[in-house]
Amino acid sequence: MIRGIKFVGVPVSDQDVALRFYTEALGFKVITDQPFTEKQRWIEVMIPGAESGLALFTPEGHEDRIGHFQSISFWCEDVFATAEGMKSRGVVFKKEPKAEVWGTMAIFADPDGNQFVLSSRGKHK
Repeated sequence: MIRGIKFVGVPVSDQDVALRFYTEALGFKVITDQPFTEKQRWIEVMIPGAESGLALFTPEGHEDRIGHFQSISFWCEDVFATAEGMKSRGVVFKKEPKAEVWGTMAIFADPDGNQFVLSSRGKHK
């Protein structure tokens, strides 16, 4: 029986830059950082208190995935406040927070240009 998602891969061009961004700008914690191939390490980070993580790793032959919209949505209680905090740590937003009838969302990017949704679970927060 499937019990959850362990991690989702995020393709990155420079693992050191990505690791600094995800830990310092987004507040993720390092779960694993170890050698994997001659060119890359296996790096897993996790949001404190969450059960799913991200793997900052690009499979060989998938470099063309770097810098695109990723089908990942991070949720928070208050998108506006969270976005302001993220901006103060240097995170770039491609779409500013906006309240919709179904909730609130924004789109931000990592240093490689990968874009992610930041959203609330409820209405207008």
